[in-house]
Amino acid sequence: MKQKGQAISASSVGRLLKEKNYLLRVNRKSIAETNHPQRDEQFRAIAATRKQFEDAGHPVLSLDTKKKELVGNFRNPGRIWAREEDVRSVYDHDFRTVAKAIAAPYGIYNIGLNVGTVVVGISADTSEFAVDCIETWLTKIGFHSHSEIKKVLLLCDGGGSNGCRNRLWKLGLYHKICRRYGIEVTVCHYPAGASKWNPIEHRLFSFISLEWAGVKGGETARIFCVGK
Repeated sequence: MKQKGQAISASSVGRLLKEKNYLLRVNRKSIAETNHPQRDEQFRAIAATRKQFEDAGHPVLSLDTKKKELVGNFRNPGRIWAREEDVRSVYDHDFRTVAKAIAAPYGIYNIGLNVGTVVVGISADTSEFAVDCIETWLTKIGFHSHSEIKKVLLLCDGGGSNGCRNRLWKLGLYHKICRRYGIEVTVCHYPAGASKWNPIEHRLFSFISLEWAGVKGGETARIFCVGK
């Protein structure tokens, strides 16, 4: 329009575009490549198994590992109320070499009691680590919150340290939970690409993210150790 001698500003262009029903749009994740034909059947089977355990009074645990966190003076997204800006000063880069530790938080959400526990490790997120976290929950919390545990249901994502194809995870559950404590363990895995339906995602991890929004990385270890 300027080449034709007509002056126009950016705000006028925006107004004209809106009049023509143009809007700023983003890509939308709506094409599911992992949409298995038996996906709904899997969800129904999980729901039926979960109801069976809940009706019988057995613990139902939702499990997942949150992404590794650098412990130290690092930036966490979000804002908090503060009088001075300098109190929020953190490193300008998240280098692992200046971190006090690299925390691997493993979450365990007790659906029936609506209680969440996070076990923090500094090792790799392995199947052995996942089993050890469940045993820690069992000895420190489970036996105290449930009078007698004979059966337990575990709800997990399809991959990772507690994935459905991970044989070491199954072997560890058998030796460290089933044989050692005489507990029958049933595991239900959510379909691929459906981890957001795992209850722990919106009942525990989402609140942890809200709690440490704008908090320094060095203070997140304190928040991680909160068991409820």
